[in-house]
Amino acid sequence: MGMNKNTVLAWATFIMIVVGVLLIALGAFRYDDVAGWGFASVGVGFFAVAWVFNALKGRV
Repeated sequence: MGMNKNTVLAWATFIMIVVGVLLIALGAFRYDDVAGWGFASVGVGFFAVAWVFNALKGRV
């Protein structure tokens, strides 16, 4: 089983979604001050990049 470009993009999308969920959960449940907003916004940014990776599958 070889890993072509689409498989790499699929794994990158999956990993970025997991990290985004972890960052949002960290910001929501661990930090109650301004740092929580920072963690949550970075998590949303990870979702945006994962969306771009998902859109690139089949086109690269």
